[in-house]
Amino acid sequence: MPSFDTVSEANMEEVKNAITQVNKVVTNRFDLKGTSAKVELKDKEREITIFGDTEFHLDQIMVEVTQTMGKRSVDVRFLDIGKVDKIGGDKVKQVIKVKNGIQTEDAKKIVKVIKDSKLKVQASIQGDAVRVTGAKRDDLQATMAMLRKEVKDLPLEFNNFRD
Repeated sequence: MPSFDTVSEANMEEVKNAITQVNKVVTNRFDLKGTSAKVELKDKEREITIFGDTEFHLDQIMVEVTQTMGKRSVDVRFLDIGKVDKIGGDKVKQVIKVKNGIQTEDAKKIVKVIKDSKLKVQASIQGDAVRVTGAKRDDLQATMAMLRKEVKDLPLEFNNFRD
């Protein structure tokens, strides 16, 4: 039975490279020189932390982060931007979580979209992925196209295609 998995995973190597590149830009930027502006990546927690002197600095660094991620083909919908926190004195920080996997409510939404489409495929939730199986390869490809069009709030990828 042909099948594929619908997943939502950020390429962490490209995220690391983007953060390194943003740090280089931040240290060389004229308006951010001499400030405490920097970006850190905690790889285990999949967390990016932006530090700055003012909220304006955080906004400027955030623009750099989103532009660099876009240039490196990392979808910015993976970023879950937190609120700005004050840390000692006049310094501020902002935590950005890098999402990984499809949450349960999003997976249920994907399964519902597939069932409502009346295509001859079956969808099942497999942990943080949704497996779609069908008798014909054409039905699976039609399902992929339909999911790309219908589910716009999640960066979906399709892998593990079996024939």
